[in-house]
Amino acid sequence: MNKFLHPITDRVSTKKGAWITISIWLLVMILLSFGPNVNDYKVSNFEPLPEDADSIIAANKIETIFPNEQGTPGILVFYQADNSVERQEVQDTVSAIMDAEIAGVDSVLDISQLPEPALEEFRSEDQSSFIVPFQLEAELGSKDYLEINKEITEIGDHALAESGGIQLFVTGPAGIAGETVELFERADFVLLIATVIIILFLLISIYRSPLLAFIPLLATGIVFQIANQSLAFLGAGGLEINNQTTSIMSILLFAAVIDYSLFVFSRYREELYSHNSKYDAMRLAMRATAEPVFIAGGTVLLAMLILFFATFREYQNFAPIFGVAIVFIILASITLVPALFTVFGRKAFWPKVPNYGDTSQNKHTFWNKVARFVIKKPGIASGSVTLLLLITSLNIFNMEFEFDLVKNFPEDMPSRMGYEIVENNYDKGEIAPTTLLIENDNSWTEEEIDDIINDYSSLEEVATTSLENISDDAKSIKLSMALQINPYSIEAIEFIDEIRDQAEAQLQSLSINGQQYFAGTTAQLADERSVNNRDIVLIVVLETLLILALLVFMTRSLRMASYMMATIIFSYLSALGLGIFLVDVLFGYDAISTRVPIYTFIFSVALGIDYNIILVSRFLEERRKHSVKQSLEKAITHTGGVISSAGVILAATFAALMTMPIADLFVFGFIVSLGVLIDTFLVRGLLLPSLILFFEKDKSHPQKQKEV
Repeated sequence: MNKFLHPITDRVSTKKGAWITISIWLLVMILLSFGPNVNDYKVSNFEPLPEDADSIIAANKIETIFPNEQGTPGILVFYQADNSVERQEVQDTVSAIMDAEIAGVDSVLDISQLPEPALEEFRSEDQSSFIVPFQLEAELGSKDYLEINKEITEIGDHALAESGGIQLFVTGPAGIAGETVELFERADFVLLIATVIIILFLLISIYRSPLLAFIPLLATGIVFQIANQSLAFLGAGGLEINNQTTSIMSILLFAAVIDYSLFVFSRYREELYSHNSKYDAMRLAMRATAEPVFIAGGTVLLAMLILFFATFREYQNFAPIFGVAIVFIILASITLVPALFTVFGRKAFWPKVPNYGDTSQNKHTFWNKVARFVIKKPGIASGSVTLLLLITSLNIFNMEFEFDLVKNFPEDMPSRMGYEIVENNYDKGEIAPTTLLIENDNSWTEEEIDDIINDYSSLEEVATTSLENISDDAKSIKLSMALQINPYSIEAIEFIDEIRDQAEAQLQSLSINGQQYFAGTTAQLADERSVNNRDIVLIVVLETLLILALLVFMTRSLRMASYMMATIIFSYLSALGLGIFLVDVLFGYDAISTRVPIYTFIFSVALGIDYNIILVSRFLEERRKHSVKQSLEKAITHTGGVISSAGVILAATFAALMTMPIADLFVFGFIVSLGVLIDTFLVRGLLLPSLILFFEKDKSHPQKQKEV
């Protein structure tokens, strides 16, 4: 690999090469900036399920048999806490919304045409709320939902201005999807600013040099713009870009570029003490750093590309988006970053300038003490860390999942407020009813339809079942089923799984020859849980085998690669177990999204292994000249400072996700930050070095030792 890397890094480290490299990166950034905008291709209503999922098959069949009926549903919620909501005020508001003929609104229930008894279904028992269903047209984009919601709210607020305090909330899938767009737009800006401020503060605090903070951020800014614009071209080519994915991608990009920059300038500073020429110093620094950085970045890249094998489309969507980002991160780490540091030279480290021949500043007191402790007492070091990791890992058996996606959003978000009013005051299933498509080999009779409706209505978990439509050939019917229980709950998911399994037997018991299909939110959640469970096993196995193979390639040792991989998996389990305990105790999240464990695994393993690679690569470098103990002491001493700094910055960067008003990202950011700190200080600092001492022995033959 060095035969490929050294000519590149040697060229970049020259005066002319450095300026050419920087010019090329800037030119690419400027040219791409004239292209499309990535925000134009972001979607909030990203469909994560594959086409062969049962609920997707059902939705497609319903669309085929009952065309133009598959627009996104929504609910208008009229609410007055201390008073009753009168029919006339609701009716006037609904009429105003209908008269506005808002583009994209397919239909709004005209309550003026309903008799008073029929309205009881839409009015809460305490009279404090009134709901009116509406439906949007099919094939609308996320921004369309946002504009429609704003227009409905504006018309409604104007119509209710004299009502004495009635509030209007737009909720249901249409309301939530619309507000999600605006939520992410605001949150992404806050995330970017928070990330930059955190990184700038930590770099200046740790290294006490303005330029050491500025140079990595400059490189990050260039790479960020190029990666974003490249994604915009992919979006223009048809790639769906998920809002959550781009938020995490920006964090990954900032974290990785800063991390690899630290590894480069740390070795560069070391070489500047031994070489008068800043160009020679960078050339030698990159000869030592390029391969481990390239392997570390390549490990992250391949780990992300493994996600192409996932069935869950949300995980698949990570692969191209993160893949693009990582490619530019790797290229920048071996070209742009060293070029920038070469141009600035010793001035980059001001005021602590590494002068040629001066070793007084090149001390690693703390990590030298850690190295001596590990070498003298590896049993205590490894035993204490192993015990801590084991205890915290056991808490994963207490992990509970949250399927109610609305709980992801801020409590003061209007669509969530409306959702909770419906949840508290009506049959919970009204929030997101399940749609049943039942195909009959023969034409349906009224008696058969009544039998199937009565059969479902008699179930304890079902509030109401009603006929919505009959196909033209009278062989297919569409039913709407509202549950008594929250349609986003585990109980609802398990109920749908149960009636799916019994669907064939149920039709046979009613002497109906046909097939049932279940669509809607709860059916989709049931499929998501099933698909996600399969993907977790698949991704964990493939990621583990892949990274193990890369470690074997780097270390030339299956034994060393195996215990390196074991420590990082153990670290992940510890971070997950401790993380779910702390987010419950500190922040009140007693359940987490099913996505969090897999997100955490991908990033904890892919990024955590980087620090082990940096440590072990330095150990192997020193092993050519020294004994195991001496090599390990030098490796810990020389890499300890930069890895601990990088780990703190990486953890703080992911912690920036805690500024996001989305529970999934908040919890994910917290647990990954925790995992990075565990990797940085416990696994890489104590456990892995102890294992190296246990398993790696000095060769008795000098010539063999030299060849290791």
